[in-house]
Amino acid sequence: MAVVDAALIVFSGIGCAVGYHIATAGTLGKADVYAAASVLVAINFILLTIVQHGYRLKTVTDLARTFRMTLTTWTGLFGALLAIAFTMKVSDEFSRGTTISFYLVGLAVLLAWKIAAARWTAHGLRTGAFANGRAIMIAEFGLATSSNAVDDLGQHGYRLMRVMEIPATELASPLLLSSQAPRFEELITYARENRIEHVFLLMNWSRQHAIDSILDALKILPVPVHLVPDANTARFLRYPLVGTGNTFTAELRRAPLTFRERALKRALDLVGASFALLVFAPVMLVTAILIKLTSKGPVFFRQTRHGFGGRAFKIFKFRTMRVLEDGPTIVQAQKNDPRVTRIGKWLRKTSIDELPQLLNVLKGDMSLVGPRPHAAAHNTEYEQIIGNYAFRHHVKPGITGWAQVNGYRGETHTLDLMQKRVEYDLWYINNWSLALDIRILLGTALVTFARPTAY
Repeated sequence: MAVVDAALIVFSGIGCAVGYHIATAGTLGKADVYAAASVLVAINFILLTIVQHGYRLKTVTDLARTFRMTLTTWTGLFGALLAIAFTMKVSDEFSRGTTISFYLVGLAVLLAWKIAAARWTAHGLRTGAFANGRAIMIAEFGLATSSNAVDDLGQHGYRLMRVMEIPATELASPLLLSSQAPRFEELITYARENRIEHVFLLMNWSRQHAIDSILDALKILPVPVHLVPDANTARFLRYPLVGTGNTFTAELRRAPLTFRERALKRALDLVGASFALLVFAPVMLVTAILIKLTSKGPVFFRQTRHGFGGRAFKIFKFRTMRVLEDGPTIVQAQKNDPRVTRIGKWLRKTSIDELPQLLNVLKGDMSLVGPRPHAAAHNTEYEQIIGNYAFRHHVKPGITGWAQVNGYRGETHTLDLMQKRVEYDLWYINNWSLALDIRILLGTALVTFARPTAY
């Protein structure tokens, strides 16, 4: 992949230089200078990608991460090289048209190649094309078929040549080595004859005596022995490992956003909300007029919601119903709800009724992206029946959220729907990034108009 990256960069650089000069001046220009510059860009791009582990199988197949890495590396590299060229007073050697076209064409070609490489690599992983490392597995009876570890190893570079299963009763016995001695001897002979490179142990981690005994039996083999996490342990090892002194811990639940993360998120909120108010001001003005002309009552609807840390605040929305409920008993809007006004039905479907919440964002009560705040009455109810519900208050509530762009928008008439929404909200909190917020904002427009589910 590094070779292809280099070739694409060099060809893009030379092609853009030659094409631009022929189109503008009718000559080839300084092709040798641009060729040398393209080679320099290619070398630096590959080195920076290697440092970021960009050529690992797991990274290659993660298209979102690869796109971010390619964009930031390519842009940063161009900025750095242009700054160096300016400092060394050699920037006059390169035309602006060629430089800009090289940046744009090179980036487009690289991104297109990354898409093709990701699909090809994913297909290769599924078919076992990269399973070149010869391995054997010693497993507790039944785990090899019930665990996905065997398939996962096969898809990520290991070819399981043989699986030796041991009954649970034997693993629990203090005489494991003596009772299984012939099988271990046969396995060791097999490993030598077939040039085995790895041994994997798949058993409950509580079987410390069995693990130590098997390691003792395999000590004659000069190959690494890997202990595969059992089902219970794997559940915790999926979380980030954090160093606390000399001890590593699994961060089962991340703390609320750091000061830097809060500052970034707040900056996005202020810029985004201010821009959105300017863009949607005519829409909001027309909406306010239509509400006053079609039904009696105020333009805005205010209701108590719970925000960051469970603190109460008043949320702003355009009034879409003939009632203004804000108490211990609140009934969610349903399909063909008679309480919804004529204009209100359209406002709810298009989410225009949510636009006044931009004021809540500017006030600091809400964010552009976060778990949707529910009415105080519903909040109290769900906290009692959904165990992790309260963790939604670890970040500010949002106008839109991860659950909404994944289809969980509008009425939650069953407990399962609310539990699923909470599940998506918690995933968002534990995986927050500025890029994720931008992705959700871009996806919200598509979801709102393509799959309306609010009544």
